[in-house]
Amino acid sequence: MIGKTKKIKKIREKRKKRVRGKISGTSDYPRIAVFRSTSHIYAQAVDDDAGQTVASASTLSKELKGKLGGMKKTQVAAEVGKLLAKRLKDKNIQKAVFDRGAFLYHGRVKALAEAAKEAGLKI
Repeated sequence: MIGKTKKIKKIREKRKKRVRGKISGTSDYPRIAVFRSTSHIYAQAVDDDAGQTVASASTLSKELKGKLGGMKKTQVAAEVGKLLAKRLKDKNIQKAVFDRGAFLYHGRVKALAEAAKEAGLKI
C-alpha cells in the first residue's frame, strides 16, 4: 500500500505533467510558472522557446523584504504577483500564460494570478 504522502506526490506529478503539456511560453507571451513552499512563494516568467527566464519575483525579493511583515500568506502572494507584473511591464510584455504547475488554482496561487491581472497583465 502506498503511503499518503507518496500518493499525494504522485497525484501532483500527474497534474503537473497534464498542465505543462498544454501550455508553452514565448518571448512575447511568456509562461508564468509558480512554486509555493510552506513559507515562500516564487513566480517566474519563462520563454520556453529560448529556455530563459524573462522575469522573476518571490517573497525573498529585495523590493518586498520590508513590506511583508505581519501580512497573511495570500496577501504576500498578491504582492509577489504585483511585482512580477510590474517587472514584465517594464520589459514591454503585456500578456502571459499562467502555469499553476502541480498546485490547485486556489489560495496563494490564485491570489498571485489575480494580483498580476489587477496590475495590468493579461493572463
